[in-house]
Amino acid sequence: MKKIQMDRKERVIRIYDIVEGSVAVSSEDGVHVFRAIDEAISQDEIAVLNFESIDLITSTFLNAAIGQLYSKYKSDQLRMQLRLLNMDEDDKKLLKLVVDRAKEYFRDRKEMEQTIKNALEDEE
Repeated sequence: MKKIQMDRKERVIRIYDIVEGSVAVSSEDGVHVFRAIDEAISQDEIAVLNFESIDLITSTFLNAAIGQLYSKYKSDQLRMQLRLLNMDEDDKKLLKLVVDRAKEYFRDRKEMEQTIKNALEDEE
């Protein structure tokens, strides 16, 4: 059985405008993008991330911008309400790694934090 999806308004979020240039590297810029995405989704809109003119993206930026969405929203909802435009293939691979880690982390946050704590204690 196929669900009928209501038409949602799209909100285009131009990464270039938010980061004020062609590099998306800082977590601070990522947080600004996260807030724009969160606002669109909370208003039942589709957040369309436009990466036009972006030459460099880091996992730090992607974690802050997209990874933390998984702490608030389910994967199915993000699949329906988040779209990417003009992102090159290498950046898509990096994003997939970020998303996979975020899903794993937020799936069982307490267990992951304990595992990290134990690993750090073992090193001492």
